Amino acid sequence: MQKRHSMTLLAAALAGIALFGAGCSDRNSSDTVGEKMDRTTDKMSAAADTAAARAAASIDDGTITVKVKTAILTDPALKPLQISVGTKDGVVTLAGAVDSQELKERAAQIAHSVSGVNSVVDNLTIKSTG
Repeated sequence: MQKRHSMTLLAAALAGIALFGAGCSDRNSSDTVGEKMDRTTDKMSAAADTAAARAAASIDDGTITVKVKTAILTDPALKPLQISVGTKDGVVTLAGAVDSQELKERAAQIAHSVSGVNSVVDNLTIKSTG
């Protein structure tokens, strides 16, 4: 919710700056106010589209993270372990310590199986037994 509010505020600020710039710049130009407004509107639209795409990607990464964490927690062997999960642009990063190579591979396999995951960075370590 905070990101959406920030993105909306950013888009509004950009719009205000663009409108101010259109009205104050190049007073000797032959462009009409309407033409300047059209260009400004196009710029605002492009900025809003970019902000919306960034917000959507962030929401998707958050959803992927939740899905991977949920899948790991439903595996009885992995549930008691503290595995952290992060996602950036569909790339899931696993970190923490597991008891064996088998559990390390299992966690990575689970992460790969989640819809929307492009790749997995496995930073899991195997606990030493001694």
